[in-house]
Amino acid sequence: MDEGILKLTKFQITFATMNPEIILLVIGLYFLMLVTISWVTSKNADSKAYFIGNKKSIWWLVALGMISDSLSGVTFISVPGNVFGEKFSYMQVVFGYVIGNFITAYVLLPLYYKLNLTSIYSYLGQRFGTTTQKTGSFYFLLSRTLGAAARLYLAAGVLQTYLFQPFGIPFPISVLIIISLILVYTYRGGIKSLVWTDALQSVFLLTALGLSLFNLYSYINWDSAWTIIDQNNFNQVFVWDWLPKNNFFKMILGGIFIAVTMTGMDQNMMQKNLSCKNIKEARKNILSYNSTLIVINFFFLSLGVLLYVLATQQGIDLPLKADGKVATDAVFPMMAFNHLGAIAGLIFIVGLTAATFSSADSVLTTLTTSFCIDFLNVNPEEVESQSNKNRRHLIHILFAAAIFISIILIQKINSGAIITTILTVAGYTYGPLLGLFSFGIFTKIRICERWVIVVCILAPILTYCIDIYLPQFTGGFQLGFLNLPVNGALTFGGLFLIKKNHKAVDFA
Repeated sequence: MDEGILKLTKFQITFATMNPEIILLVIGLYFLMLVTISWVTSKNADSKAYFIGNKKSIWWLVALGMISDSLSGVTFISVPGNVFGEKFSYMQVVFGYVIGNFITAYVLLPLYYKLNLTSIYSYLGQRFGTTTQKTGSFYFLLSRTLGAAARLYLAAGVLQTYLFQPFGIPFPISVLIIISLILVYTYRGGIKSLVWTDALQSVFLLTALGLSLFNLYSYINWDSAWTIIDQNNFNQVFVWDWLPKNNFFKMILGGIFIAVTMTGMDQNMMQKNLSCKNIKEARKNILSYNSTLIVINFFFLSLGVLLYVLATQQGIDLPLKADGKVATDAVFPMMAFNHLGAIAGLIFIVGLTAATFSSADSVLTTLTTSFCIDFLNVNPEEVESQSNKNRRHLIHILFAAAIFISIILIQKINSGAIITTILTVAGYTYGPLLGLFSFGIFTKIRICERWVIVVCILAPILTYCIDIYLPQFTGGFQLGFLNLPVNGALTFGGLFLIKKNHKAVDFA
């Protein structure tokens, strides 16, 4: 059929390709909406509004915004695509997330509110000292800079293929444009604005998920769909074999610790929670967000299964990497733009844009917050001078530059599904945080601070060595997501070795 001629059947509308001008228009309108909301909510915003939203954030808006914060473009693209290799086994990690978020709600939140923290790493400073606080903050800055870069890299790659490349714009410039757009609506309002923009973006993201499933439903031949699912074991959830990375116990334990660290010990996820009026509302926010995880991730995985079923039914060749394996992160974009019609492509762009902007904007704000408080000793309760405000804006821009550089580096080295890459890297960078917070909460031991940095460097290195050599001595046993608790345990043990004889002040 010639491009531009429409054929309507049920809810299908098919174009040969989606016009890049249309994609540009959609993103432009979406961006203007975010800028307008940011402009309205950031009026008269001071440092307290930027850092903690004046402690007036509405809990259900925060809960809604946390959905897009946690999902990002990685979940939107990588989770459906990863079904090809991992089947439904990712749900095992999600079950662990749910358990881990209960720990955050009932163990960590009370501690943070009791101490009236803005940066959660101030707890490490009060418990151990400034060196430990800066060490914990450094690992957060490293983890979130790399994580934000990986998430943005995935989304930027899709936009490069379907939007910027047709206009002859190279990848580095397209990434610079995306980051600049995010800077425009985040540098002033901070948390006060993000509570509203992220909540709205969650609505767009979930709507895009629902519409993608609805649109895909009409393309599937359901008479043969179940046979294809059974033949490929796409409905496999639980893996009981001890050797592979996706073993049930490895993934559920890994999921628990990932949730505790990447939510409860992560400034990005906790800062908006700490902007709520009180701990009761903050806990209500965490538990409300937690209740959606299983359903949302189930639908994302179901979306992936249906994409592969349709590809099998219609004989569609899946995108391949240089080594001949399926490029799982390219499956959903390719199907949406080339095989599911213009509406599917439009829905995909809206969902991807919502996921991309929401995950990156809050990261820039919380990276700036952590650096200002933990390294520059900024007091968010004090009236901010113009020079300090200018300095805060500069730091905000510098972290955007750091994310830009990281994206370019990731482009050179990435070879697998980004969701797996992010969670693997998180095991090494969040492990020291797990060890530091656990040691502070569950012991009353003082430590020799001059050795903290050494412990927090050695623990990830030892974890990496274990991860590499363990399969050789155990017949193929792989750590998988257990690298995070192993890293945390090594950090905990190292802190015990550098203990002092007298007890610490009780903060619990």
